Amino acid sequence: MNLRNRLEKLRQRLAEKELDAILVSQAENRRYLSGFDGSDGYLLITPEDAILATDSRYLEQARNQTDYQLFPANGTMNSWLTELLTGLNLRGLGFETDISFSLYQRLSDILNRVSPQTQLIPIEGWIESLRSVKEAAEVKLITRAAAISDAAIEHIMDAIRPGMTEQAVAWEIEKFMREQGSEAIPFEVIVASGTNSALPHARPSLKPIGEGEPIIIDIGARVNGYCSDLSRTLYLGSPDETFRRVYDSVLGAQLTAIATVEEGMTGGEADSMARIVIDESGYGNAFSHALGHGVGLAVHELPRLGPNSKDKLTNNMVFTIEPGIYLPGWGGVRLEDLVIMEKGKIKLISKSKRMGV
Repeated sequence: MNLRNRLEKLRQRLAEKELDAILVSQAENRRYLSGFDGSDGYLLITPEDAILATDSRYLEQARNQTDYQLFPANGTMNSWLTELLTGLNLRGLGFETDISFSLYQRLSDILNRVSPQTQLIPIEGWIESLRSVKEAAEVKLITRAAAISDAAIEHIMDAIRPGMTEQAVAWEIEKFMREQGSEAIPFEVIVASGTNSALPHARPSLKPIGEGEPIIIDIGARVNGYCSDLSRTLYLGSPDETFRRVYDSVLGAQLTAIATVEEGMTGGEADSMARIVIDESGYGNAFSHALGHGVGLAVHELPRLGPNSKDKLTNNMVFTIEPGIYLPGWGGVRLEDLVIMEKGKIKLISKSKRMGV
């Protein structure tokens, strides 16, 4: 991973916005910039210095993972951050906008005491936009994670039987992925059958899975911090007319998006490529979520592919294409693949089979 290049890109943004420093608290951003994957710590980045503040539990780990200057963040934040900021004479300190209000208040109080002239400046999406364009090493890790989730789908397609509960199927999938080398999975496995599959974020229940009903499975693996995301819809027995009609609409929407989305489009324009197919099939109101999202250190990150997204799609972005139709009282169908924008076009990373393809 080219940590030095990432740091320099962030410093260029600091110079453009005439900020003296940025305080990074978000876990994935902290890891992306420094390589440190401990669960607690802050980065203070200035034009000259890159400092990782973490407590004594993580200092040895930090020495092995990063070449940032280490600062012992022991005791209260009032104590250690006061010491860290004293004498820096900052005019503007950037902070990530997803912090809690209580943390914002603490930062304000500390700065008012230590450096009253320093302004807290919100920075939204600075580091996330850097993360959205993947390096070759990141793509390799995501591809390895995708191979694990592909294998898990193939495994469960052979193993699933009528009468198994949703929870039993979910555990079989998670167990398989961990045995294949996945770290802690990035989100709870979704197995939703019958009417439960009409809920896009259903949780596995003790409901037995039966023949003649849609079964949505949504899974992700993680390799060295990097995630995959994959959904398939299964059907035990011979699909009936309703399932085939809904499934064909979702499949047509996904294949259309994969074939037509290209570099330079906004996330909103990409979303429309798939949505028009579902609209024309008569299920437009049943496609209740966005077409996709970026995947990397977080399973949901930039770019956003949805009706109102202005995010520009560029080469080396990794994201999902996941249209779906959800009909209360009947069920749902979702197909989700992980893709990369390469040479201006979409290239599939996911390899597992879909019905009808």
